[in-house]
Amino acid sequence: MRRIDAHQHFWRFDPVKDSWINDEMKLLQRDFLPGDLRPELQSTGIDGTIAVQADQSQAENDFLLKLADEHDFIQGVVGWVDLQADDLAAKLEDLGRHKKLKGFRHILQGEIDERFMLRPAFQRGIGLLHKYGYSYDILIFPRHLKHAAQLVAAFPDQRFVIDHLAKPYIKTGDIWAWRKDMEALASYENVWCKVSGMVTEASWHSWTKADLAPYLDVVFNAFGTKRILFGSDWPVCLLAASYHDVIDIVESYLAPFSADEKSDCLGGNATAFYQLT
Repeated sequence: MRRIDAHQHFWRFDPVKDSWINDEMKLLQRDFLPGDLRPELQSTGIDGTIAVQADQSQAENDFLLKLADEHDFIQGVVGWVDLQADDLAAKLEDLGRHKKLKGFRHILQGEIDERFMLRPAFQRGIGLLHKYGYSYDILIFPRHLKHAAQLVAAFPDQRFVIDHLAKPYIKTGDIWAWRKDMEALASYENVWCKVSGMVTEASWHSWTKADLAPYLDVVFNAFGTKRILFGSDWPVCLLAASYHDVIDIVESYLAPFSADEKSDCLGGNATAFYQLT
């Protein structure tokens, strides 16, 4: 089974477009391209990746899809499309020519309206994705989880995945409300979870595997080993850990699991969820 990193990013840094990369993240204020990632994949035995949008534009789709065409290890792209557009069906039909475009994401965590995902126009858009074979990545904070449960319940045939465990409050150790809401969300069989982005929700310079273990326990118990995807969140992870470190977190946690369970979480599930060929 291929080992797949189900969540990483590329960008050519632009201080206006990428204003979310503030001075606290100065390390990320440069270009990150396939040539930077390839050595990391080779040294850790990762066969392929899913490149995920970091900007909400058609230009971002074009950028990532061009990179995917040029680099075989980029096996899928999660892009962006305006799900509220009146001509969404036509847009999805047109985008179908890109075989590596596997799904879409909206930066819901950045919306002022916490119920943005429940807007009728947004839900109308979500309702079209299954018809065209696309998945949907849910990028949210813990306070959005109750709304996410309403969203996924309304579309039982749609494949959803929660990015970054919904960004639990690892730094403060506040786990109980998040745990309850994640367990409720996991009860919907059409929802998967990415084990990604954990180190940047912990204390960047002093996290330990012991800090992360309770959160891993929650998602593995709730989703099971058939609905967990490993993702590095490179290069964002570099704020707190190396590429090797973030893989080691998951591999160490999986040490007691069976060979099949390890294979599923480190690639098999990503292959199934994103329908990689």
